[in-house]
Amino acid sequence: MLTAAPPSRDPVAAAAIPPEDYARFCDFFYRKTGILFGANKSYFVERRLQERIAATGSASFRDYFTMVRFQASGEEMQHLVNAMTVNETYFYREDYQFDALVRHLLPEIARNRAPSDPIRLWSMPCSTGEEPYSIAMQILENWPQADEYSVEILASDIDSRVIAEARQGLYSARALHRLTPALKNRYFTAVGDNFRICQELRGSIDFSVVNITEPLAMRRFRKLDVIFCRNMLIYFDDNSRRLAVEALYESLRPGGYICLGHSESMSRISSMFRPRKFGATILYQRPVDHD
Repeated sequence: MLTAAPPSRDPVAAAAIPPEDYARFCDFFYRKTGILFGANKSYFVERRLQERIAATGSASFRDYFTMVRFQASGEEMQHLVNAMTVNETYFYREDYQFDALVRHLLPEIARNRAPSDPIRLWSMPCSTGEEPYSIAMQILENWPQADEYSVEILASDIDSRVIAEARQGLYSARALHRLTPALKNRYFTAVGDNFRICQELRGSIDFSVVNITEPLAMRRFRKLDVIFCRNMLIYFDDNSRRLAVEALYESLRPGGYICLGHSESMSRISSMFRPRKFGATILYQRPVDHD
């Protein structure tokens, strides 16, 4: 069981982690998550490690590292992942892809889909939920056939803390700065200085904690039509990117699409996908003839 750190302990004043131990930790974290910490992240990583050492009352980094590796529940590993991941987003970020979704992708998918066969979308990493909620609002507002088809929106992240926040659906005014007054009034209720998204949308999205590097966790993500995987691969090295893209390929139906972040390009990672251009928006399609 984790114990609280003594009140007088300051993680800033904790002993520096020896370079060889720091390297072992970075290798371990990379193998567990696919995230590779560069030299420019060393201060950030050490600071977070020292905070977790203090929070668990561990006597040293080596004691803490032993606990992380061998704790049966995996509870501290999840706390560590939460501490090491950065989540910053807002509603309707890079919304040109949402426009492509309702104007091109969904009509194309619906042409070959019976209304009884769900259209499945996945937002990952979804952070605190702004992306999947934005997708839901865009569909409801701008896809004329929204009422004719069953649309399932899955959303996941490796960070359990942000998933809990996404389920609550409570946001600051800053997160809503790109929304029109009409959208705010239709889908949000003011709660003090914050805004809570309506229960209808909160209940319509399937949120879960998922690590893309774990094959067992990925088994439930199959027969997907569109995956929004934006600004995740930039934290991976070449090998981790390739493995992640292969996992995403297996999750898609033939003909399904992946949406990457504006600074990411599938052509630098894999030749498995075919680039498709919709106006100025480039998306990546799993070819139908590969199945």
